[in-house]
Amino acid sequence: MTGTRRFAQIDVFGDGPDYGNPVAVVIDGAGLQDSELQRFANWTNLSETTFLMAPTQPGADYRVRIFTPSRELPFAGHPTLGSAHAWLEANGAGNRESVVQECAAGLVSLRRDAGGRLAFAGPPLVQSGPLDDAVLAEIVSTLGVSRDEIVDHAWTDNGPGWATVLLNSAERVLALTPTAPGGTRELGVVGLHPDGTPELRAFVIEDGGYWEDPVTGSLNAGVAEWLLQSGRLTAPYVARQGTALGRSGRIHVDRDGEGTVWVGGQTRTVVSGTVAL
Repeated sequence: MTGTRRFAQIDVFGDGPDYGNPVAVVIDGAGLQDSELQRFANWTNLSETTFLMAPTQPGADYRVRIFTPSRELPFAGHPTLGSAHAWLEANGAGNRESVVQECAAGLVSLRRDAGGRLAFAGPPLVQSGPLDDAVLAEIVSTLGVSRDEIVDHAWTDNGPGWATVLLNSAERVLALTPTAPGGTRELGVVGLHPDGTPELRAFVIEDGGYWEDPVTGSLNAGVAEWLLQSGRLTAPYVARQGTALGRSGRIHVDRDGEGTVWVGGQTRTVVSGTVAL
């Protein structure tokens, strides 16, 4: 039976109103079948839609399930920040300094960073190290770049499956127009501006086409783990993403004394109300 549930749409990582990446959040997500969750996520047609539920693990404040229009994800970054923002706001706890989220990837800690923004602790990489030759050749073909333009490459997979390449400049990153060969891949691309600021793009390659995610927390977390460890970047820094799509994403990255990478950004409620679901 269809019921009325609280709903919010949150802009995440935007450097100003409506410049980031929106996430749809169903605040009262309990009691729905998986098919209903997936159908609603397909209907919103956003990169991710989340559903908040009571936690099942000790120490968690809430549980979240994260769906793209076609599948469920164990973890994703901007939905984590947007879901935490919506949960805090719905519970009258908007000034709270920390929160713990339960998701399929486990427990994720969030806190307020030095600028008062929500930030999540990057989850451990489930796959790291250099890409193999076959994957790299596929990416070279997909991006339409020469092998010499790739400075470095690695798996930066903390759940969604990111394979990432570092190109020789941010300018080259912004000029990319990928093609879509057979298969499916989550592809991250990063390049540095002359001042050292990273510029990122995130492509989901699917049979017959691709779509680009405006601003991607999970990719930025994985890239931070990789490039901080390799010494190509130092924390704290602010990355850019969404430029090629007319967005102005700003991702604030820091690393604490224990080596945990924290990824933060602005969160702002744009739409609030109820949905029939």
